Amino acid sequence: MSGSAHPPKPADAGTPGKYCPAAVSGRTIARTSREHAIPISAIIPTLNAAGSIAATIAAVTACVDEVVITDGGSTDATIALATALGARTIAAPRGRGTQLAAGAAAATSPWLLFLHADTIPGPAWPQAAQDFIANPANTQRAAHFRFALDDDSPHAKRLERWVARRCAWLALPYGDQGLLISRALFDSIGGYKPLPLMEDVDIIRRIGRHRLAALDAAFVTSAKRWQAEGWLRRSARNMTCLALWFLGVPPGRIIRIYGRKNGGADVAVPRPPVPPPSSET
Repeated sequence: MSGSAHPPKPADAGTPGKYCPAAVSGRTIARTSREHAIPISAIIPTLNAAGSIAATIAAVTACVDEVVITDGGSTDATIALATALGARTIAAPRGRGTQLAAGAAAATSPWLLFLHADTIPGPAWPQAAQDFIANPANTQRAAHFRFALDDDSPHAKRLERWVARRCAWLALPYGDQGLLISRALFDSIGGYKPLPLMEDVDIIRRIGRHRLAALDAAFVTSAKRWQAEGWLRRSARNMTCLALWFLGVPPGRIIRIYGRKNGGADVAVPRPPVPPPSSET
């Protein structure tokens, strides 16, 4: 579907949150109107994300046309929670790049918002997204949001500042900052590649600095992995993987390092294909 199929709604100068006409209470979301929904499909890849997916869906569902969950084979309550919250769920081969591509293929809106299952968009995001979409020139640009953690410690604040510098100097946001992109641009650059790791870096490099905007609205990610692994250790591991990527090391080899150092907990490692049954008796 091209971007012309659903013309962007005009920008609104009202208060932030204008585009989220819903009341959230526990796990119940009451949508009061579709009038102000932003023409966005929110796409969230999941794998055993029951602990976080409800809050992530709740932060976006009242603001967008649809929420598409692309699940890589969860064995917990992820699918049940997402369905109860009104999200559309589809199964996809395990691997974040593959799951994101599957979600984009299933999406029906002219704008796509990709975000992680443990990232909660802050209250300012709908207005920032609407303002970006309202500019027709931005159908040929993409945008990311401001990285934030749900932790007020000095370690967390230091990491947030480092990520802000990385984005300013290198124009290199990661997937936990979200990606807002028109269907037209997404299709023209070839979308997400079926990569098990670094799929976010790959697509950002193809978008290019000149077509990338930074929106000053927080996307708040869980700090649990840094807290569990160690702030310096996890950050060093991420930098190592990034360096290996730019040196041309294949993603399959990088993911073995990533998963081994992290216990594989947050890596959607693709499962090997099941061989067809033998015709021999």
